[in-house]
Amino acid sequence: MKVILLEDVKSLGKRGDMVNVADGYARNYLFPRNLAIEATEGSVKQLEQEKAAMEKKKQKEIETAKKIAEKLSNMTVTIKVKSGENGKLFGSVTSKDVADALKTQCKINIDKRKIELDEPIKSLGNYAVEVKLAPEVQTKLTVKIVEG
Repeated sequence: MKVILLEDVKSLGKRGDMVNVADGYARNYLFPRNLAIEATEGSVKQLEQEKAAMEKKKQKEIETAKKIAEKLSNMTVTIKVKSGENGKLFGSVTSKDVADALKTQCKINIDKRKIELDEPIKSLGNYAVEVKLAPEVQTKLTVKIVEG
């Protein structure tokens, strides 16, 4: 029996896949748990429409991410922190601090998990910070740490 998976099923396939399974497996396991539906003409067409809509949405997100990446590559964000002798900071600057500075200075709202720091910044200076906006879209942002 051909079924369309509604959820990821281990050792069978991912959501949206059309797979061939035994009739009993489909009726007794997949259908009662709402893991799959029978692959009729209507459900196949609906699946194709959903996939097309998801692809369109993904392309739109990538376009938006590219525009933001273009803006970020030319920007410098300044963060004022207290520091001691030799430019050592009291504490450190994390990706959350960079995200907050972007939000206040540039009016760009980026999730802190998309800002990648190898390790927290612990001294004054300029740093190139990588920002991953989408799986295929990433850019470098210049962060300037100054005495405040």
